[in-house]
Amino acid sequence: MPSVEIRNLNKHYGPFHALKDINLSLNEGEFVVMVGPSGCGKSTLLRTIAGLEDATTGQIFVNGREVTQVAPRDRGLAMVFQNYALYPHLTVAENMGFALRLARRPKPEINAAVGRAAEILQLTELLDKKPRHLSGGQRQRVAIGRAIVREPDVFLFDEPLSNLDAALRAQMRVELSALHQSLGASMIYVTHDQVEAMTMASRIVLLRGGIIEQVGEPLELYNRPANRFVAGFLGAPKMNFFAGTISAVSETMTTITVAGGISFDLPNSGFAADTGLKAADTVSFGIRPEDFLIADEEPNSAGPAFDVNIALEERLGRETVLYADGKQLRPDEIEQPHITIHRNVQSGFRPGDSARVAFNPNVATVFAADGRAIRWPSVARH
Repeated sequence: MPSVEIRNLNKHYGPFHALKDINLSLNEGEFVVMVGPSGCGKSTLLRTIAGLEDATTGQIFVNGREVTQVAPRDRGLAMVFQNYALYPHLTVAENMGFALRLARRPKPEINAAVGRAAEILQLTELLDKKPRHLSGGQRQRVAIGRAIVREPDVFLFDEPLSNLDAALRAQMRVELSALHQSLGASMIYVTHDQVEAMTMASRIVLLRGGIIEQVGEPLELYNRPANRFVAGFLGAPKMNFFAGTISAVSETMTTITVAGGISFDLPNSGFAADTGLKAADTVSFGIRPEDFLIADEEPNSAGPAFDVNIALEERLGRETVLYADGKQLRPDEIEQPHITIHRNVQSGFRPGDSARVAFNPNVATVFAADGRAIRWPSVARH
């Protein structure tokens, strides 16, 4: 039985249709991350599940029980917000046990629940301190502890790490993943950060404009995106897109011509069924930055190649990101400001340098004119 099931959920704010026919199931023990750009509806969906927003139409079930019209406190859910919302005059222990005190639970039961949560979150030595004496990461752990003591059926997280600095966010990602494993609880987590989604999720729910674009395991969405939006949203640096044309279609091969007049053949067996492609159709050709090779440094590299000028180099320690302009490419052939090349080495390139880059067409993704993905990588990436 799913922990959370959403059926045909719609949410309107007057004429604005915020959530459009949402259907989703969260399996018991899953860590589902809802991600998407600002305004896509992910926080609205989470708040509607929690009961903080009313559904216009549709149904919400928690452990098989319909809760669409049930008050938030009675849904068996616990929510951790972006803002910690701790009471400044209460200690860590008092903040964590506040909901249990409101429910008039016996004091020994409250102390035991707070003690267990504090041990899990490494807060035992801080139980007597006030929030003003805590770091941002410690305050967030207190907010999570407040949810743990309620022993909910499902945990809801609304961008809980967005107020933390980069180092603390990385640390808290690890701690939240470890917490999920130790509790074995069902969790729904909202973020705008695709790195958080890729590293933490059992499954990702990617939204845009109130619609679910794709649901699946992180690498499934990364390697087999449903459309250009999914492909471009997931991945850092982002996928490169090139305008292309179908040059020819035979019984076994499809020939594509992309930027700079580069042509190559792809087996028809790799394309989705019934694409209806024919000569002169337009397509987009997507290549991940890590799938480019510097041909001069790897003389055995096979596949199409072209010359570029390096516009910018980002040094990330052992990694390097190059932003380049194609020498023989027109601006309308490249669907982003620069060609992005990600290398797992320290690079010696400088702005203004020239390089020859190559790629294997079989690791690229092909998109139809309407944005649907119609061919995915057919070989393992290097």
